[in-house]
Amino acid sequence: MADQSIPQVRTPQALQEEPAERTTKDGISRRRLLGTAGATGLVLGAAGGAVGHASAPAGATPLTSVGDSRVSFHVKHQPGITQPLQARGHLLAFDLAPGAGRKEAAALLRRWSDTARRLMAGEPTAQGDTDVARDAGPSSLTLTFGFGHSFFGRTGLEKQRPVSLDPLPDFSSDRLDKTRSNGDLWVQIGADDALVAFHALRAVQKDAGSAARVRWQMNGFNRSPGATAHPMTARNLMGQVDGTRNPKPADTDFDRRIFVPEKGEPAWMANGSYAVVRRIRMLLDDWEQLSLSEQEQVIGRRKSDGAPLSGGTETTAMDLEKTDAEGALVVPFNAHARITRPDQNGGAAMLRRPFSYHDGIDTDGVPDAGLLFICWQADPLRGFVPVQRKLDRGDALTPFIRHEASGLFAVPGGASEGEYVGQALLEG
Repeated sequence: MADQSIPQVRTPQALQEEPAERTTKDGISRRRLLGTAGATGLVLGAAGGAVGHASAPAGATPLTSVGDSRVSFHVKHQPGITQPLQARGHLLAFDLAPGAGRKEAAALLRRWSDTARRLMAGEPTAQGDTDVARDAGPSSLTLTFGFGHSFFGRTGLEKQRPVSLDPLPDFSSDRLDKTRSNGDLWVQIGADDALVAFHALRAVQKDAGSAARVRWQMNGFNRSPGATAHPMTARNLMGQVDGTRNPKPADTDFDRRIFVPEKGEPAWMANGSYAVVRRIRMLLDDWEQLSLSEQEQVIGRRKSDGAPLSGGTETTAMDLEKTDAEGALVVPFNAHARITRPDQNGGAAMLRRPFSYHDGIDTDGVPDAGLLFICWQADPLRGFVPVQRKLDRGDALTPFIRHEASGLFAVPGGASEGEYVGQALLEG
């Protein structure tokens, strides 16, 4: 798995002199790339970064440029997969209403696609806009849509259900709440402004109308653009720099690992991907009782800068054979970063693009906080599953986390002009 790419750093003066909407070849705003804290995704602890806690410097990305950043809706792969991490996120799963079938699902996806196109362009919804985001620009808003295993039975499309969407295996460390897992339809919303993200959330819920009802909904966050002295890999709520070895689009094998090929099966999934969604609670009170050295031994990386315990910087390859003066492995055999390495899992790769979450304090004073883990891959059986099976057998991080919800969704390719997401499935 290749190290996460770090954008070139520019001075505040240079930022002011460049057009706000100059884009990269992938259609991503240059300022958005510069302002974000890390490019894509996290695996718990398998990460790195360049600095510790940094306050926003004078001349950090101004709010106006954050609002100006726009992501296109009509693209080859749905938005919200390869874009940089956004500051705010909402995840929703819907179940089709009793009696609703393929016809109602097609009409719903048509409404959702039109709403997504409008909102991502900074426009109001077609009907009954709430004006929540009236004063804001697009703010890197993305909406992403997927189908769960149960969707195909409820719409009479069982023969079109991908083999890769077979239910995930049970893992011994799972403590899953079925009411907050799976679902017929899945929606991922991300934006760099909280009101813009909430506006999209309400629009999606209203569009569902009588066709579908919310099964579960989760809220998340990441660092805001411009919050660090320079672009860097993000940190999770354990304080670990998280996401160093995420694959990046520049990798020669990126598309093969993350996206279903043009001529893949089933045909309606061409250019699509599979999203595994896990609500992972972090037992922060227990974690914070560990010393710094103990935390680093659990992860296998330095907390300060994400460098492997075997030495070097964040992007230095981990030396799994290095020993100390007593002959003990410098990176423990059960360290999280060792176990999750692709070369320790048959080359398994996935693009992690999660959000942190905090849902308050329990009655016993324990924070309900952790990670809304989202990973993307061309096939979960070759991406998420082998890594999670190995983690399940002996990850040093396991005593400090709890998998509480889970879902797997087939996310088709992007919609062309005049089409809606999933049209090839629902009208094919």
